[in-house]
Amino acid sequence: MFNKNWEFIYKKIAQDLNLEIDKDIFAADILNKLLDDKKLVSLKDIRSIIENKEVIVFGAGPSLENSIIKNKKVISNKIKIAADGATTALIKNNFQPDIIVTDLDGKIKDQIKSNLNGSIVVIHAHGDNIDKINQHLYSFKENIIGTTQINPQPFKNLHNFGGFTDGDRAIFFADFFNPKKIYLLGFDFNGEIGKYSFSDKKDKFLKLKKLKWCKYFINNLKKEKDIIQEL
Repeated sequence: MFNKNWEFIYKKIAQDLNLEIDKDIFAADILNKLLDDKKLVSLKDIRSIIENKEVIVFGAGPSLENSIIKNKKVISNKIKIAADGATTALIKNNFQPDIIVTDLDGKIKDQIKSNLNGSIVVIHAHGDNIDKINQHLYSFKENIIGTTQINPQPFKNLHNFGGFTDGDRAIFFADFFNPKKIYLLGFDFNGEIGKYSFSDKKDKFLKLKKLKWCKYFINNLKKEKDIIQEL
């Protein structure tokens, strides 16, 4: 799974955020090897969950929890894809994510709990989460799929569905499997960082730069597809 146009935009992101591409390659190699011992979910099985279904992708923005409470009836009968820390907000409000897209930045114990209860976990490798991959991957037992932000072709266990942050990657992931509709909830681009981003000890300036890329990807995908709308 790799769009050749992605390589160009990825290099622009790497330049903008001072990413070390060699570290991304190293992280991908580590995740790929660790996934050899895991029970991976097939693309066919994921397609059976998403294709022609209505999907909600949950971002971790400031509006997330209030939006979940407001839309509980709507959420209950949709396929639920949580971007990393949004998993915790869903659990808090008695929802089980069908799929979690994560670089292991959120509340890991909630993601592990969801995985044990049947959630598919899409685990992403990049240069800044190598330690977390090594620390936490053993806790995810099955229903796992691995992703990378580089060319995945050298790695038998990894894919690249597009996108960069957990939020927009979750949207690209959903779109790849041909849903009937994608609703977005908890995506905010007003300069604030939500508590479910778990960003207290992180570089806020860098986080906001990443959110600009997230917005860029979402806006571009909306222009291409008429199935994406805010909830």
